[in-house]
Amino acid sequence: MKSLQDWLEDYGESHKNKTNILIHKICVPLIFMSIYFMLFQINLPMSEENILYLNWANAFYALALVFYFRLNIKVGLGFLVVGFVLGIISCFLWKFMFMKSSRAMFRYSFILFVFAWIGQFIGHHIEGKKPSFIKDIQFLLIGPIWVVYPKRRKTT
Repeated sequence: MKSLQDWLEDYGESHKNKTNILIHKICVPLIFMSIYFMLFQINLPMSEENILYLNWANAFYALALVFYFRLNIKVGLGFLVVGFVLGIISCFLWKFMFMKSSRAMFRYSFILFVFAWIGQFIGHHIEGKKPSFIKDIQFLLIGPIWVVYPKRRKTT
């Protein structure tokens, strides 16, 4: 398995333009959150309807946490906290903003997802390089680390 620094350096190869970096700092978290929000209200087959935490968002997030913890313990712990925050925000949005309407929450999350991806592709057009995930799908999990990790780029 690649080291954290190897992943971040590889990801950084197609993220050097300042405008693209700014777009990624905005759009990567929005994509990450919107995916979680879309999957949040889809219960796992074995769960009861009233149990909010037994859903596909948390199932996929648990798998992502395995990847993050294997990569680096601090990254894993950081994203564990992010997962709790996302869960709380999702419960609040679903219950109070969307009045328990899974369809509305999914719709708005999907719109956010689409616009954030459009932003990403605009950033890569400006950069003149293809997105990293085309090379390796695991880069979709590296993007959120790259956005927040303070040593993500080597100074040249």
